Amino acid sequence: MDKEVSLQGFPPGNDLKQLLIACAKALSDNKMDDFDKLIEKARDAVYVRGEPMQRLGAYMIQGLLARKLSKGTDIYRVLKTIKPKSEILLFHMQSLYEICPYLKFCYWAAKGAIAEAMNNEDHIHIIDFKIGQGTQWISLLEKLAARPGGAPHVRITGIDDLVSEHARGEGLGVVGRQFATFSEKFNIPIEFNGVPDFAQNVTRDMLHVRPGEALAVNLAMLLHLIPDESVDVNNPRDGILRMVKSLSPKVVTLIEQESNTNTTSFYHRFVESLEYYLAMFKSIDDNMKYRSSNDRMNMERHILAMDMVNVIACEGNERVKRHELFNKWKFRLTSAGFSQYPLSTFVNFEIKRELGSHSKHHTLVEKDGALILGWKGRNLISASAWH
Repeated sequence: MDKEVSLQGFPPGNDLKQLLIACAKALSDNKMDDFDKLIEKARDAVYVRGEPMQRLGAYMIQGLLARKLSKGTDIYRVLKTIKPKSEILLFHMQSLYEICPYLKFCYWAAKGAIAEAMNNEDHIHIIDFKIGQGTQWISLLEKLAARPGGAPHVRITGIDDLVSEHARGEGLGVVGRQFATFSEKFNIPIEFNGVPDFAQNVTRDMLHVRPGEALAVNLAMLLHLIPDESVDVNNPRDGILRMVKSLSPKVVTLIEQESNTNTTSFYHRFVESLEYYLAMFKSIDDNMKYRSSNDRMNMERHILAMDMVNVIACEGNERVKRHELFNKWKFRLTSAGFSQYPLSTFVNFEIKRELGSHSKHHTLVEKDGALILGWKGRNLISASAWH
């Protein structure tokens, strides 16, 4: 059926949004006849090349159907195994990074806090629990290399994860070679130590912390992937924080999505995810300035859709995307013995200035010592520093 005809009488926007919420409510209440009728209507209204709500709806329906069939885990595994080639996945990841400035600006806040804390240090050790490509540290290293009194000695310990390894196309060696090239180019001593393991398996001994080093630890988009007390009695999420505290770091930076999907019931989790990703999809539209884009569709499909299916369709140990709001992270860090490290007023000013070059609908607020970025008032990601 022609897409234009199928949408007559059911315009995209709030109507489709409410229809999807009704689908989730019927599924939550185990009213399968109602669910089947509602989901068929919803399937006629979604379109992966359409408006933000239509595109988002297509992936939310995947999650709902997977949950109904009790195959959420199977579908999530399939999505992980059909990732595109590494260079293509890397392109999509970089596109999302540029188009949605939330992560980029939060990294700026984190690097600003680290630069300030390390201002007079001669031996610096940065431990990044989700090193990815490692390119997030280039601007900080360039700034350190230009110090009037000479560059400090920098050690970087990078912990790997399977998604980043696939995106690189090879292991941590490529990150180390990149830092070696930068070290020679800008005449700054950089020593790289790769730790190819999952974050919750990392021990103090694997990090090789040396006496006399000023230590910075970066926890960016990591902790929501680590099981907490609601999943594992050993509580690896808080365990990582306690281990990091035992290292006596000078500064710890935390970046996390502002979404509450950890211990909430399925229905409330669905509504929360719908609101969160709708704001993100709308911001993608506003920043890309064009529609029916293959690049946009592939970026959403390969980077965002897998997360949504996991949040909606999976439970227990198989639900690995477990986001919490900043106040909960604040409770966890203070319980582990951390105090907040104030983010620099200068850094905040610079971020606000740069954010102004993007869409006017992006929002930036300072709340409870954190910097929180969003879209039209919907908070999407937070950055904070601790010691």
